[in-house]
Amino acid sequence: PSGRVGVGLPPLGAGGAVVEVLDLCLSCKGCKSECPSSVDVGKMKAEFMQHYYDTHGVPLRSRLIGNYTKLMKLASIAPWAYNFIFDNAPLRKIANRIVGFHPERTMPHLSPLTPRGGTTDSLPSNKFTVGELKKAPPLGAGRAVFLFLDEFTKYNDAEIGKKLLSLLQRLGYQVVIPQHIESGRSYLSKGLVRDAQKIAIKNVEKLKDLITDETPLIGIEPSAILSFRDEYLDLVPAELKASAQKIAKNSFTFEEWFAREIDRGNIKQEQFTEEKRLIKLHGHCHQKALSSLTPSKKAMSLPKNYEVHLIPSGCCGMAGSFGYEVEHYDISMQIGELVLFPTVRKQEQNTIIAAAGTSCRHQIKDGTGRIALHPIEILYDALK
Repeated sequence: PSGRVGVGLPPLGAGGAVVEVLDLCLSCKGCKSECPSSVDVGKMKAEFMQHYYDTHGVPLRSRLIGNYTKLMKLASIAPWAYNFIFDNAPLRKIANRIVGFHPERTMPHLSPLTPRGGTTDSLPSNKFTVGELKKAPPLGAGRAVFLFLDEFTKYNDAEIGKKLLSLLQRLGYQVVIPQHIESGRSYLSKGLVRDAQKIAIKNVEKLKDLITDETPLIGIEPSAILSFRDEYLDLVPAELKASAQKIAKNSFTFEEWFAREIDRGNIKQEQFTEEKRLIKLHGHCHQKALSSLTPSKKAMSLPKNYEVHLIPSGCCGMAGSFGYEVEHYDISMQIGELVLFPTVRKQEQNTIIAAAGTSCRHQIKDGTGRIALHPIEILYDALK
């Protein structure tokens, strides 16, 4: 691809032809569910890129993207400085060019709720902090959940995490953030499989004795929580396979868990507003491939007069870091223009745009100027 020069990508030496073939793979995992043979090209791409890096070295941009959590933790020491740079168009364009991002692509803010320096894995509004699990009140059967606080929520979307805690506590649930580390999604997205494997092993070891049917693990960002159901099963060694499978069985996106609680009669329609609202839902690729949008529609349709329509879109085009990269920016926006952007632009201002993926919400904002909400925010606002 012509955009490779100057963005820190490895030379197209041995294996370079395969790199070119895989260059436009979005790792959306649509092939995993839509191909009759369930071929996961995204996983093949990640594995190939790890071998390619072993020969040619890891380019700077890929290393920076993989180390997203470490960089956000560092930036959170002075979030005002980070946000100032990326709120200032000239400074943002310079910073973007340095790392190989397109100058016109905006960057997600650091949340003001992010703990200074990222020194804790709990949000300020949560009464439980890491290491305090044994001090917490006894977990009530069926009324307690463990929250996987992913790195994207922790650093960029902490407001959504705060609303989740408030929503579930007001619905009578006990929410505990157990000891865990990042999901490893940023490493997987760039083919840094060995780094992701270390993270998978640590998370399974930390969570294997906590996660059960009565105390499930729920997640906010689909690509992070669904790693437990997908890549983790292949990344952990044989002695952790059974534990990984148990965690996978009891790990849910927020919408999956919420819909299950509706079916169990634990969350009821009368707890929510009767105001009439129309919601247009864009589904995250990994939700569509590894889960379903049915729970999302069911969850947001619980308020009596909430009507949810699915936007018939494929990938939003952002696909993690793909849409930021200088050589992929134009095609990223073209993908958005296929269905998603025109559909969003047609909506009245009082129509709610919903998207669970942080990348999806950012792509919608860049492509249309509209602010999309996570289903958690919609249900939080709908509480009586």
